Amino acid sequence: MLSIFKTMPSGLEPLDDFEPGAWIDLVSPTDEELLRVSEALGIPLSFLRGPLDAEEKSRIDIEDDLTHLIIDIPVVERTEDEQGYHTIPLGMLVHPDYFITTCLQPNPILGEFERGTVRSFATFKKTRFLLQILLRVSNFYLRYLGRIDRETDKLERQLRASMKNEELFGLLTLEKALVYFSTSLRSNEAVLRKLMRTPAIKKYEEDEELLEDVLIETKQAIEMAEIYSHILSGMMDAFASVISNNLNIVMKFLTTVTIILSLPVVVASLYGMNVALPLADSPHAFTLVLLISLALSVMAALIFWRRRYL
Repeated sequence: MLSIFKTMPSGLEPLDDFEPGAWIDLVSPTDEELLRVSEALGIPLSFLRGPLDAEEKSRIDIEDDLTHLIIDIPVVERTEDEQGYHTIPLGMLVHPDYFITTCLQPNPILGEFERGTVRSFATFKKTRFLLQILLRVSNFYLRYLGRIDRETDKLERQLRASMKNEELFGLLTLEKALVYFSTSLRSNEAVLRKLMRTPAIKKYEEDEELLEDVLIETKQAIEMAEIYSHILSGMMDAFASVISNNLNIVMKFLTTVTIILSLPVVVASLYGMNVALPLADSPHAFTLVLLISLALSVMAALIFWRRRYL
């Protein structure tokens, strides 16, 4: 989908055609839309197609008067059974007259700009627009990391009540999301540091301060992702040990009960043989066998209880 916006005195307005100072937003575009933008603005197709590859890495490319950035942004992936988090590439191209964004799917980060909820946002202030997007990306990382922390606490409470595979799979999904976030944030940080050094993008004093804010937010998100990842990894190990210990306790209990119940069977089997045994001819033989069996079972139960097997 190809959308064109431009900041007017009345606010952000959609356009039908390209105008200098406009923002061109490409979301899962068709080949015809990519070709239209490429031919009209003189942009290499490789710059527009790059962010449409889900495996594309964060980087910054400078060619003539074009500056192209690709960073990873966090997105929520919802299915019928669960909710997961992963990252996808977002391309931002600074053109002398336009600002172009390219992404695989709609995302809430650019949605905030389309709804006009970002202060001091103007499509013709391309450097400021770029840095504002980067700041929003860092904010969304922090927001989703907070959600992951709350979901981890919820799953921990559920696991304390009952050990089920669903909760363990939920922890595994969150652990995988933290690995994605940590890797993507480090790649984004490298791009931001290179952006600070490049003279291709004009940066005013306010832009320098905004870029420093972006770096601070990114560092904070990296630290949070690492902390949560360590906590979640330790929690998974702890619950794995608890599950193994619970299994040992159950097996020990069942083995103890089996031994106690097998003693009467042994006594009864002895008196069921066709050999001469003490008290075998007594009219109270059955009662005696029953009492002996109960006595042995009680003694075994007391021994196991004192040894805390029961």
